[in-house]
Amino acid sequence: MSSSLRIAKEEWRQWLRSRLAVLSLIVFTVLLLFTTAFTMLDAQEARHERLHQQEQAEETFLNQPDRHPHRMVHYGHYVFRAPPPLAMFDPGVDAVTGQSLFLEGHRQNSAMFADARAEARTGGFGALTPAKLYHLFLPLLIIALGHGVILREREARTLGPLLSQGVSGSRLYRGKLLALGVLIAALSLPALFSAIAATFFGESLLASLALYTGTLLYLGVWAALTLLVSLATRSRGLALGVLSALWVITVLVIPRIGVTSASAALPTEGKILTDMRMNEDLRKLGDGHNAADPAFAKLRANLLAQYDVETVDELPINFRGMVASESETKLTETLNAYAEKRMERERDQAAHLSAYGWISPYIAVAAASRHLAGTDLETHHRFLREAEAVRFDFVQGLNKAHIEDLSYEDDINRNNGEEGWKNARIDSENWKVLNNFRFAPDAAQTRLDRAMSMLMALTLWFMGLLGLGLIAARRLTP
Repeated sequence: MSSSLRIAKEEWRQWLRSRLAVLSLIVFTVLLLFTTAFTMLDAQEARHERLHQQEQAEETFLNQPDRHPHRMVHYGHYVFRAPPPLAMFDPGVDAVTGQSLFLEGHRQNSAMFADARAEARTGGFGALTPAKLYHLFLPLLIIALGHGVILREREARTLGPLLSQGVSGSRLYRGKLLALGVLIAALSLPALFSAIAATFFGESLLASLALYTGTLLYLGVWAALTLLVSLATRSRGLALGVLSALWVITVLVIPRIGVTSASAALPTEGKILTDMRMNEDLRKLGDGHNAADPAFAKLRANLLAQYDVETVDELPINFRGMVASESETKLTETLNAYAEKRMERERDQAAHLSAYGWISPYIAVAAASRHLAGTDLETHHRFLREAEAVRFDFVQGLNKAHIEDLSYEDDINRNNGEEGWKNARIDSENWKVLNNFRFAPDAAQTRLDRAMSMLMALTLWFMGLLGLGLIAARRLTP
């Protein structure tokens, strides 16, 4: 048996003799297991529920009776975003961005129904997820168990005999690092289980393994940092104080600075002011419900010239439907411009915050985890775009039926008694313009590309701290 392995076994023997260490290991292990199990069950329940709701929404829309086509435009439709398989490890922004959208003509609604159940269960402190445990709390266990691994040898006056017997500082360092590595490997088994389970629910093996590897890298950073501080200090109290301060700075302070900095450097316009400006622009486009609006005078003139008629009554198509279609096109262009501007600013803010990952491993692993899990801001933005495409397609499909399947005369007389309403209805077969919507995360390689810079930051952190630790170990003296 090599000396490094014997040192690692001795370290584990010391931990198992400590009631505090054993109790800490038991508490963290139980917490990891239960959190992993509950998060997995919640994610699968949410997935089945939203897919079922999506099927019901489509069935309800398609089963509507004969109606005026514009009533169906306002009747609207719902789309839902089912959580991706790796959301069982890291739900990311999904818990706060909303999971469903109500689609209707003339407007773009915000995502609704953010999952606040977990927050209510934990007294308002947010959901406890495997990602949060690994990123926030497991480093504290590494600090608690590892801050004295070198200092204990010094305080027990066994460091001198070890070095005099030919055990080099580097070998001692490797043995202690191996002990912490075994600890990390054991405690990361629930994360590995989540990654493997996700593949059975349709996730790519590449994304699952990359997420697990990123978690190991992050924990390895804390193990290397803990050993380096244990080598560089002369008392356990000082080592524990330094490591605790570093945890507070990198996990709590720097992320807060990053958020504040992003908000200050890239401010966003308030919703009220944005809505006022947007509504002012929309009013210039004309009222799509009013075919006599001056904004559609050019459309009227072009159609009359195209079909060589004198009045809109003589057109072979329904002029009111043409107005609705033209209005929806221009309105959507304006709404999309505002939406893209908002999403671009949100992306810039997220990128600004991610840049702090080079000085905070916590920010790096959190960003990489969200990217790989498919629960990041970019994925939410794609959901909004794809939902908007569904909205525009079915609204314009109904407007097409309004133009071609409903006469102008029946349309303008729709309020003349019950007979007028009957004549202004079209066949429900026209509701089949609605396309099925099933949202899926990006391809694994795309997600890996997004996470690559943060994974590189974690790798550099780990290699740098490992190198410094080896240099310090070679200079180790009693």
